[in-house]
Amino acid sequence: MRYRAETTSLEGFVQQIACCYLRHGYWFYVTGCIPPDKDARAIDRKLIAKYGIGVSESTRSRRKRLGRSNLQYLRHQRLFVILATKGQHEFFDVEFRSIHDIRHVPLKCGGYSISYRRGGRTRTGDRDAKWHAHVEIERRRYLELKSHFLDMAIHRSVENLALAFYQIPFEPYAPVRRQLLNIWRAVNRARQKAGYQPVPVEVIPLRRRIVRPFGSDTGIENCSVQGSGGPEVGRVRSSVKDLLHSLHAKKPLRRD
Repeated sequence: MRYRAETTSLEGFVQQIACCYLRHGYWFYVTGCIPPDKDARAIDRKLIAKYGIGVSESTRSRRKRLGRSNLQYLRHQRLFVILATKGQHEFFDVEFRSIHDIRHVPLKCGGYSISYRRGGRTRTGDRDAKWHAHVEIERRRYLELKSHFLDMAIHRSVENLALAFYQIPFEPYAPVRRQLLNIWRAVNRARQKAGYQPVPVEVIPLRRRIVRPFGSDTGIENCSVQGSGGPEVGRVRSSVKDLLHSLHAKKPLRRD
């Protein structure tokens, strides 16, 4: 059977792990990077065959009933990860020095930090005892991003800051949304002290895009384009202008 292992985007790589694998108990992982002089797809085939990963769902169910571990293999560009469930498997003997538990050691890739943890509080205020995938911006990358926006806070117009928020290259999972809102609040505190117009909260992307991890069409419109020109930046800038114009119609904004 054909086993799909190569994702076509970082967003698809993160989504497949967080939304598909973790909830099925694939908590133990090792990561690796394929050298530039190696054939990545040949390495894929070698590892999938070595650990018997490319099997049917019925085989996975049978292994689970027998107390054996199931594995998944996923790669984006040169970065790969092997994930395993609890149980017996030679994988744990061969890779024992490199195995991490994602419940305790987050998987970091492309600026994301992926973990699996208990929820916080429910809407009623009770403690959430369920386990959830937790995807956030990796701590160092988050602090760099926050510092960058604070440097721009009083030196850029509302339109340019809104465009910068639109170009942040992270999908807004719930923890990411909280981080973006923290940056937005910090920016507006700095602008308020300087007497400038605050950036409207509507510029923060709040809805995550669902992508096709293995498809040729990922459904992603990449806004992180270098430079000030190009059709992508033009379309995003136009969207920002339309948003600010609609907000201005509701409540007049003071220019910087």
